[in-house]
Amino acid sequence: MKKDLIDVVYTWVNGNDPKHYQKRISHLPQSNKLPAGAQKTRFGNVNELYYSLFSIFTFAPFVNKIYIITDGQKPELEGIFSAWFPKRKKDVEIIDHQEIFEGYETHLPTFNSRTIESMLWRIKGLAEKFVYFNDDMFLVRPIKKEDWFIGDTPVLRGKKTLAPFFHIFWQHIQLQLNSNAQIRPSYHLGQFNAAKVAGFQKTYFVFSHTPHPILKEDAKAFLELPKKIIDQQLQFKFRHYSQFNFLSYCYHLALQKNRNPIAPLALSYLQPAKRNKNYIENKLMRCENKEEIKFMCVQSLDLCSKTEQNKVLDWLYKRCLFHLEKNSPIE
Repeated sequence: MKKDLIDVVYTWVNGNDPKHYQKRISHLPQSNKLPAGAQKTRFGNVNELYYSLFSIFTFAPFVNKIYIITDGQKPELEGIFSAWFPKRKKDVEIIDHQEIFEGYETHLPTFNSRTIESMLWRIKGLAEKFVYFNDDMFLVRPIKKEDWFIGDTPVLRGKKTLAPFFHIFWQHIQLQLNSNAQIRPSYHLGQFNAAKVAGFQKTYFVFSHTPHPILKEDAKAFLELPKKIIDQQLQFKFRHYSQFNFLSYCYHLALQKNRNPIAPLALSYLQPAKRNKNYIENKLMRCENKEEIKFMCVQSLDLCSKTEQNKVLDWLYKRCLFHLEKNSPIE
């Protein structure tokens, strides 16, 4: 039945594309200080999307459709289909920002993941249950639908904790001293901002870089917020400290219904740039040896050497191939 379908949604950018680069820098503020959300690595691309998709087709064949949201770009994915998954080509669609920002085109172009994520649920035909991926997220072993949804309930991976009062206090001091202060739009601050919008004040739910299961009914609530909050969320070309993490907003709406199971992260998180000699090998070995690890996130792989990049991507590719050859290719 259609209500049991699970789609996957990516946001993707190739920051190496000269056309996109020129568009991006043309919207930078006229100052010598780069905005906190405009660092080059946020738009880096070493073809991680190819390997992330390969891992989904290999380890989560139940996924229905995969949508890739881009700004007038098209990723090179043909090799996945021609070699292993020819029947899945029709299940992957490229979605332009113009579609999800229909009626809100004045906010385009945008280079801000928090802005884009707030509108990704507006893909036409998107299933009621979907999972949001970044292209640096990968599956490392077979998973079941129940790893993401139990019935109609998203499985949350993280923990409830007290509000980040120190960070809030420090932010207040910075703004008191300088109203134009560059405050880092941190992952935790974005999640707490989301909790506040959803009605939480003293506690919030903290999650990490795993794939994010979302119910469209929760996501739709964004456009039911006051216009002032919607405009604040969509107006910034680059990530800003005052914005909230949209995925966290959806999770806090779900938690209000008191029906969400909270599961372990099941994650291996890598930040391999400028690490010691055996950092990558040890992380990958941990993925292999610990059966409870289902997801892997590799941040800023573009900052690594080509040798280091290949260590990660070759390992993932071989792991997928081993599973396919052992279980026969999945079409």
